[in-house]
Amino acid sequence: MADDRSREKRRLAMQAVRQVDTAPELIVRRLLHSLGYRYRLHRRDLPGTPDIVFPSRKKVIFVHGCFWHGHECRRGQLPKSRVEYWAPKLKANQLRDERVAMELRCAGWEVLVVWQCMLADDERLQELLCDFLAA
Repeated sequence: MADDRSREKRRLAMQAVRQVDTAPELIVRRLLHSLGYRYRLHRRDLPGTPDIVFPSRKKVIFVHGCFWHGHECRRGQLPKSRVEYWAPKLKANQLRDERVAMELRCAGWEVLVVWQCMLADDERLQELLCDFLAA
């Protein structure tokens, strides 16, 4: 019985994970706005529906959660339980991310991926964003 409750709690927690307007995404958007950049959000006409779009610069930013997109950091580690479920799921996310980035680049867009773990260092993040948008 306890196992059923545990699974139900986990299911509800996973359903609560947002796809847009996530906390990491909002951090990046606030920083960009404070730096004077204006942008569009979640353009569905572009491959992968990028999180942040700069149409006049032909640049897009994806803000990826380390776990969900399989980043090679502490937060991106594969869970120890149900590996047979998580490994293919997270690998499929990585393959989709690569495909989407390639499609955007082939269409003339520049792509930047900001990882959730990068948000801890404000100065480094600001420098990364400014370098990407100034180029």
